[in-house]
Amino acid sequence: MIDKRLVEQLEKKINYTFTDPSLLEQALTHRSFKAKNNERLEFLGDSILNFIVAEILFDTFSLLPEGDLSRLRSDLVKSKTLSDIATQLDLGSFMQLGEGELKSAGWRRPSILADCLEALIAAIYLDANLATVQRLIGQWFKELINDIDPKKIDKDAKSLLQELLQAQQISRPKYLIAAITGEAHAQMFDVVCEIEKLGIHSTGQATSRKEAEQQAALRAIELIKKIQS
Repeated sequence: MIDKRLVEQLEKKINYTFTDPSLLEQALTHRSFKAKNNERLEFLGDSILNFIVAEILFDTFSLLPEGDLSRLRSDLVKSKTLSDIATQLDLGSFMQLGEGELKSAGWRRPSILADCLEALIAAIYLDANLATVQRLIGQWFKELINDIDPKKIDKDAKSLLQELLQAQQISRPKYLIAAITGEAHAQMFDVVCEIEKLGIHSTGQATSRKEAEQQAALRAIELIKKIQS
């Protein structure tokens, strides 16, 4: 059980007091610590976060098309952004981690922090309601959303690659997982991007499949430019 004083400290940081403290404890519990951990909450929190951020963007940028809104949402809910917010809230200091994660400073690992934030969002939703979560997410993401310039929306590598291929009437690329290595809590994904017509097989490696695919797409774009230059 997390010390009551620590719970109060965290509740002050997140600007919310739990009715059921056990939900908060579960949200802060990594799978390396015990069987009842935050993975299920993380699953729910991810969906809630994507919905609320999508709604905020939809209301804030009324003239943006679906593609730009999707890119903005992807950028806002990616692992790095979530881990940065979790760091600002100091979630790592309150997490319950197993011995192995403690030795490897798991409380600072971006993927663990991002998952913890999603679990926290689900815990607040279950403890209160959607309106409360909307208010808090609005506070946590306010500065990031205010800094968005609709005229300077960068497209991600996968989108750019797809548009490049469409312009040349070439089929969409295929993304295949070549290998998954490392412990369950620190996996590395090796992804291959295949463009059969051009004979391109570019690779990417990252701690998530999505990020590895982006790297592979970026390298594919670089190869296409070299071929066609």
